Amino acid sequence: MDRGEAREWAREEFGDAKLGDRRRTQRVVSMASTALARPAGRILQVFQTSAERQGAYDLLGNRACRPEALIEAVGSAAARRCAGIERVFVSTDGSSLSLSDPGGKKGFGRIGSTKSGGRGLKVVTSLAIDAEGATVGVLDQQWWSRTSARKRHDCHARGLQDKETQHWVHSLEASKARLAEYAPGARPWFLLDRENDRRLCLAWLRDSGATYVVRSSFNRRLLGQERRYLVEHLQTVVPLHDYALKVAAGPGRSARVGRMVVRATRVQLRLRGRGPQLPGSLETTVVEAREEGTTPPGEQPLVWRLLTNHPVPSKVDADDVIEAYAKRWPIEEFHKTWKTGACNIEDSQLRDPLAMVKWATIMAAVAARIERLKTLSRTQPQLPAGHELSPFELRALIQLKRRHKKPTETIPDTEPTLATAIYWLAELGGYTGKSSGGPPGSITIRRGLDYIAPAAALLESLQDEGKLR
Repeated sequence: MDRGEAREWAREEFGDAKLGDRRRTQRVVSMASTALARPAGRILQVFQTSAERQGAYDLLGNRACRPEALIEAVGSAAARRCAGIERVFVSTDGSSLSLSDPGGKKGFGRIGSTKSGGRGLKVVTSLAIDAEGATVGVLDQQWWSRTSARKRHDCHARGLQDKETQHWVHSLEASKARLAEYAPGARPWFLLDRENDRRLCLAWLRDSGATYVVRSSFNRRLLGQERRYLVEHLQTVVPLHDYALKVAAGPGRSARVGRMVVRATRVQLRLRGRGPQLPGSLETTVVEAREEGTTPPGEQPLVWRLLTNHPVPSKVDADDVIEAYAKRWPIEEFHKTWKTGACNIEDSQLRDPLAMVKWATIMAAVAARIERLKTLSRTQPQLPAGHELSPFELRALIQLKRRHKKPTETIPDTEPTLATAIYWLAELGGYTGKSSGGPPGSITIRRGLDYIAPAAALLESLQDEGKLR
């Protein structure tokens, strides 16, 4: 990505960051634009001069530059981009950064199982996604460091402030508030995986007024005199319809075409609590897509059991809920690109947790931008390449593609489609299609952007000097 395009994006993301001094904001914008043009996990890999590196280290170590201010800037920018989008899918998911911390001396907390001894930071991210499944931006992140204490077993007796569930709730609250302020016409749909089938999270969703779709994790008891449970109750519901689903092979799963049977019903779930936390309830609709009649012997049937407050009077509405939940997947791709893919944030050698959060927040914005580029090339392939790439970037890409084209290829002078431009970028980044057979991914796209960046920067400089025709 050329310097002008990168600066424009960086100003949109971080230009309004309230860091107490305009010079700090300008430094963050400069760092973000450089990181977008040359993403990597380590400071030394992103910034090429000693002055740039020292400036980055100084800002990340400056206590006056608060991580919350950077997250607010990124979240507000994402919310502004949601203006004009009628239905915004907000995929909220938790993850952890595995970071180098020999002997536990850097101040990072425990991640993974207690026995594994892993060190790092925990984070919840809320990602805005449009109707086509393309990433719009990072609406919010909540960071924390676990203590080294042993795992507790009194979760049903603790309140929200004493549980990690609070970080999911805070991220949902912040995302809803930013959308209400900057995109008041957008209707958020919160999409949450099984980890969020928790009493306090469900209670917040119940009272929020926002639309939600949560994948059920527990066979919850239904409210009422009889002892009835959700899974068994669903088997008594008359199916709405069925559809064919192409199932890819995976660990413990055979490739096949599954027959998915769709059911929907309204229920009241019992939300368990102990001590002063009395049992509550959640009146919700359950939409289930369950594989029947096509599961190979020895395997478990595929099941999506979804809790939602979206009205489901017909099979069309049930399918709408299922399709909405499928929009959750981009956050998994975002995590891959951010943590170990194009941005490699887990390779960072920063020692201070606050500095690490600030650097990771900048790279999260970069990862979301890369994911948007990748997804749009797949879902809207006929878009003109200039929709996402700058004129200098396009010119550099076309010239370098001509230099490295196959003997049978002809590279036209006209502007290519976005899909073609991304394919050329990925080829310059080493993509052959032979390893996976799928479309270009974030790593090869990132490498392609790296490859054309010097040429694009040269073209921009030549134009500034009046030497470019």
